[in-house]
Amino acid sequence: MGSPDAADPPLYYRSHVFVCCNRRPDGHPRGSCAAKGSEKLRDYMKARAKELRLPATRINTSLCLDRCEEGPCVVIYPEGVWYRVSSPADVDAVLERHLRDGGRVPELMLSLSAIDAEQG
Repeated sequence: MGSPDAADPPLYYRSHVFVCCNRRPDGHPRGSCAAKGSEKLRDYMKARAKELRLPATRINTSLCLDRCEEGPCVVIYPEGVWYRVSSPADVDAVLERHLRDGGRVPELMLSLSAIDAEQG
């Protein structure tokens, strides 16, 4: 990914959060984030982000982010940081510590190890 260019327009969103709501058939070996509750967590995240008045933040539904085995998954751009959120408390931690305070939530972050193993 390249660096922003001086001619680029200003960012429309400061943070863009994609919540995987992919649904595979029941019993699929990879599972799916939706079957693990991602749709309810997305709805909670959208409502909670509004309550927190997070500036220039957009919470979006995504189809498969290709990490459903580790899900429910979210990815935050422009940083490209991935999280596993499995409860409203996890969502609160991501919204408050990452999006509001500019930090990270290391205990919820997904590593690249699974991707590295597939590509290795």
